[in-house]
Amino acid sequence: MDLSEGLFLYKFLGGIIMSYLISVFPQLLSGAAITLQLFSLTLVFSIPLGILAGFALVSPFKPLRWLTQAYVWLMRGTPLLLQLIFVFYGLPLLGIVFDRFEAALFAFVLNYAAYFAEIFRGGIQSIPVGQYEAAQVLRLTKRQTITKIIIPQVVKITLPSVGNEVISLVKDTSLIYILGLSDVMRMGKIAMERDTTLLPLLGVAIIYLFLTGIFTVLLKKIESHYQYYR
Repeated sequence: MDLSEGLFLYKFLGGIIMSYLISVFPQLLSGAAITLQLFSLTLVFSIPLGILAGFALVSPFKPLRWLTQAYVWLMRGTPLLLQLIFVFYGLPLLGIVFDRFEAALFAFVLNYAAYFAEIFRGGIQSIPVGQYEAAQVLRLTKRQTITKIIIPQVVKITLPSVGNEVISLVKDTSLIYILGLSDVMRMGKIAMERDTTLLPLLGVAIIYLFLTGIFTVLLKKIESHYQYYR
């Protein structure tokens, strides 16, 4: 085979692959709606819960601190996949029943809130004691101290770590295929089994790379915005 024939074959095969991916992308993108919905709702609920748990981890009230530490240890010490299976298949044995999406959301929120809690705890403890003393001198209430002094600085300090968790969340949403939800991964698996080809997985990879790329750029812009805290 000479060079011209090789180039022709390369272009021919590339055209076939591209045509197939274009035909299967609508199916994959329909699954992306579920993926983005789970991703968005997980962030909406897990970040505030993680902030509260972060403050609980540094609370002087020992029972609350110990209880929160046990929760964080449990969530971080067991696989998210196992937690998904337990919530959907195990909790019904106790009379607690979720539908598939609710079970996935519940497990994801609890899991990611635990990781965010540890991140925010580190941010809270990194704030100099002198700033708390300054807030007392200014006669700020505890709520004003938290909202005006602590949280803005914690956001700046923890933003890179939170960003890493956000990117991980995009990829972890693929685990919900185990519950039968029609996310990107499951739609790709259906197309793969139907057409007996691995090409749908290439389309799945492209979608996840696109999503992680977008969120990486957005997080970089947010980090740049908070540079004024330096």
